Amino acid sequence: MHMTITRSLMTLSAAVALAIGMPATAQADDPLAVSVLVPITGFLALEGTAQRNGAVMALDNPPEGVRVTYDVADTATSPEVAVTALRRALDRQKPVAIAAPIFGTQMLAMAPIADRADVPLITVSGTAKLTELGHDIVFRFFPTDAVVKVAQARYAVQDLGMKRPAILFQTTAYGQSGRTELVRVLGDLGVAPVLEEAIDPGIKDFVPALERAAAAGADGLLLQLHSGPTALAVRQAHERGFEGPIVAGSALHQPTTAALVEPAALAGVCAESASSPVSDSGAEMAAFAEAYRQRFEAEPDAFALAQYDGMNMVLAALAAGARTAEAVKIWLAGNRFQGLAMEYVSDGTGNMAHDAIILCYDGLTRTPVVRKRYDNVDGVR
Repeated sequence: MHMTITRSLMTLSAAVALAIGMPATAQADDPLAVSVLVPITGFLALEGTAQRNGAVMALDNPPEGVRVTYDVADTATSPEVAVTALRRALDRQKPVAIAAPIFGTQMLAMAPIADRADVPLITVSGTAKLTELGHDIVFRFFPTDAVVKVAQARYAVQDLGMKRPAILFQTTAYGQSGRTELVRVLGDLGVAPVLEEAIDPGIKDFVPALERAAAAGADGLLLQLHSGPTALAVRQAHERGFEGPIVAGSALHQPTTAALVEPAALAGVCAESASSPVSDSGAEMAAFAEAYRQRFEAEPDAFALAQYDGMNMVLAALAAGARTAEAVKIWLAGNRFQGLAMEYVSDGTGNMAHDAIILCYDGLTRTPVVRKRYDNVDGVR
């Protein structure tokens, strides 16, 4: 039977303090190490920086009786760099858990090494394949593409009336995973895309792809692109006068992505996500968002929040008595945790998040509004 862990957020002068609704049975003599290995430079810098911020925000505020130390390393966007950072962390820091990259390509390279070391990887990567390879050390705190793409496709078809969508997807593992899930869900809805176009992350001109979509008779766009390319696609679609609705992947919910697009170009554009801290006026979320702004002089996004929740679940494991990486792994696999974004519980393969939302922009501001919620999409909870 799963044990339920609850906690609440309270505002402090410069951070958010974690309160866990159970006795802190672990008394640390020496601090336990946690590694933060995320892409801070390269085309995933926006996402990776949000990851880092969420992780350190949690690790700087452990529960009573728990002492942790952490190091941050930039994995850029190379699998080789990520693997080197992982090996160095395992050799030097002996971490009990690792905040691992959002980039699926890096995660696929790191997982076998972490598996052999039996150290849990706490990630917000959406690449579906990560939890399909039998690695029991991967714990994903952002909904898999098999969850969020359900929300994206259903909203496009059932709420916006798309019948002939075009899919623009990145050539990375993330893009390919999302494209596969979108095609699958669209098929279940009786819809076939009229165009599926793979876009390299370095491409700066989306006009040719947009023209091919228009020529194919597309009545809307489904985007599965990283942050920078998402902003480019939305901006250029607006400039070109593309008239159909656009439903993007989670990159567009980020305030840092929206900041790259004029509000008028965002009018009517929607995106899937796990959460949107800037759109939630609840007291606990407001406290988190304010503490985040004070600490990082930036707006929080769902990636930061999911990584924050994930590291807080690791801290809950330490508070419950886990003292080794293996013990943390076992605790994560067998317990529930009420985070800020949602309740987390493993589906048996390390998928911890099971809810999704759709956000849309009104064309006047860069703050999206939650239009629809899709709870327990995969039926795990």
